[in-house]
Amino acid sequence: MHLPSDHSPPIARFARITLLVNLVVIMWGGMVRATGSGAGCGNHWPLCNGEVIPESPTVHTLIELTHRLTSGAALLLVVALVVATRRRFAPRHWARRGAMASLVLMLVEAAIGAGLVKFELVAHDASLARAFSLGAHLVNTQLLLAAILLTGRWASGRGGPTTAAIGRRWGWFALALLGLLAVGMSGAIASLGDTLFPARSLIEGMAQDRDPTAHILLRLRVWHPALALVTGSLLIALAAFARHWHEDPRLGQAAKLVSVLVLLQWSIGVLALVLLVPMAIQLLHLVSADLLWLAVVHLSAEALAPQAERTNAATMFAASASNTVPAPSTR
Repeated sequence: MHLPSDHSPPIARFARITLLVNLVVIMWGGMVRATGSGAGCGNHWPLCNGEVIPESPTVHTLIELTHRLTSGAALLLVVALVVATRRRFAPRHWARRGAMASLVLMLVEAAIGAGLVKFELVAHDASLARAFSLGAHLVNTQLLLAAILLTGRWASGRGGPTTAAIGRRWGWFALALLGLLAVGMSGAIASLGDTLFPARSLIEGMAQDRDPTAHILLRLRVWHPALALVTGSLLIALAAFARHWHEDPRLGQAAKLVSVLVLLQWSIGVLALVLLVPMAIQLLHLVSADLLWLAVVHLSAEALAPQAERTNAATMFAASASNTVPAPSTR
């Protein structure tokens, strides 16, 4: 039986804390890129300028070092999550799988970060290698967030995914998630171009996009708003249809959240364009994008939940509305 959020098992609550810490790390990573602090520790990794604690650090060094320290803390939390799920759940339990996937993705995350530093794909580097590396970094980060979110879901007693729950409709969720990953990758490239080649006006920025002699990062960024518009429209349509598939109130709430976050992302994107992408708006755009990704993962998990869970959720919702206690699930 699904447990309400205020009565979730300790491991599920710990997974939510781990997820929150990782969101903070991601936001700080965005600050590293926006401030050009990626070379703050030189090309040394894991040491900073060849030292554990650098002497007389610059502002860029402090920003980069803080990112590394918080990333290390996030790694320790994921390791603890793996240990906790292995002690609490039987082999092949979905929570154990999710935690292990989180650890693997976290290690890949560290490897990509180390590669960016060691190959000096940071600071003012404007190569395509850096752009593609940032795209890969973003995809891995999104998968990491999804794995942690699902670990908490499965640790709270929810079942694993089953395409039989909605038949062939699972393909639309796969398309939506892949679309979001494409939007994220194009956004990483666009953000890099905005940081390295800032425009003095909106008209100048639009001229850069059309200029065949402009740097390729500037010519590629036009794909981001186009992909965001198409994918966002798909998400809103998918959320609208999802509300009518089942009577599970959680599915309806998840669908509404996705629609709201899509509209929020579009609004922030327009604001960023008009204000020439200031750092505060960049970070807000990044965080809201992560929240939208998590909301779509959550919606997908709700829609793919076993029929018994959806029936039980509707019973619990009706019982809560009438202040009665639902009968325990027998599944």
